[in-house]
Amino acid sequence: MSGRSDQPAPVAPDDQVIARAAVLIRHWTGMTFGENKRYYIERRLVERMAKTGIAAPAAYLDFATYMPGERQELINAFTVNETYFYREIHHLSALSGHMLPSIVRHRVPGDLIRIWSMPCATGEEAYSIAIWLLENWALVDAFNIEIVGSDIDTAALAKARDGHFSQRSLARLPEQIRESYFEIEKGHQRQIIQDLRESVRFTPANLIDPSSVEGLGSFDVILCRNLLIYFDDDARKRAADLLYDRLKLGGYLCLGHSESMKNISDRFEATRLDDAIVYRRP
Repeated sequence: MSGRSDQPAPVAPDDQVIARAAVLIRHWTGMTFGENKRYYIERRLVERMAKTGIAAPAAYLDFATYMPGERQELINAFTVNETYFYREIHHLSALSGHMLPSIVRHRVPGDLIRIWSMPCATGEEAYSIAIWLLENWALVDAFNIEIVGSDIDTAALAKARDGHFSQRSLARLPEQIRESYFEIEKGHQRQIIQDLRESVRFTPANLIDPSSVEGLGSFDVILCRNLLIYFDDDARKRAADLLYDRLKLGGYLCLGHSESMKNISDRFEATRLDDAIVYRRP
């Protein structure tokens, strides 16, 4: 179903529809949008209504509820994909300087090390991990490193696999890094080299839906940054349990700079590594 010029224009959602949409999004994703986000919700509903050609807001929500494809499109419209390369670089420094050396102390060369970037948005974080380790960890070639990027936004994942990035995304990368790991600029974008595109696996996942991650296995390090701030308390606790279950014993979890497990879960052990506070599964 798609919008056509001869179809009626979408009707602006009323308060009841806005509230219902917020409840559905929270139920599907864990993300909470309060009254101060009314315009944010309304704009995204109207955009999807125009795309589907459904003019009545309540009818559109019924359609999105019972049609998985449109539900995913609506979820994609609500996600916040604010990201860039080498964001919160202190975690990358702690990864190569402390976390991985601690992990491989009990491994032998050739062993598998698994790192999960969730949410990965359009891929900058997952690719940043790969680049950082190639540049900063001397043992990068001694171990079999698997990097998995996941997100609830399937459109963002498609962009991540494609690997084209704007100058804004690349702004914090040293020139030498841009020249070594990205193709020549075309149309104000640069594509990450094929070897790196093939080195990171991208897959959909939902932190409040355990069934969505059952096939991913467990990880030595998880970066889950700047997501829990969008969740309510119940969703944060559910996400924390899922993250704990996905970590190997002794594995590390990195949260965003404004996030903490302090009032969410007591299952993790907080550890300070230089400028980074990380959480470990005991």
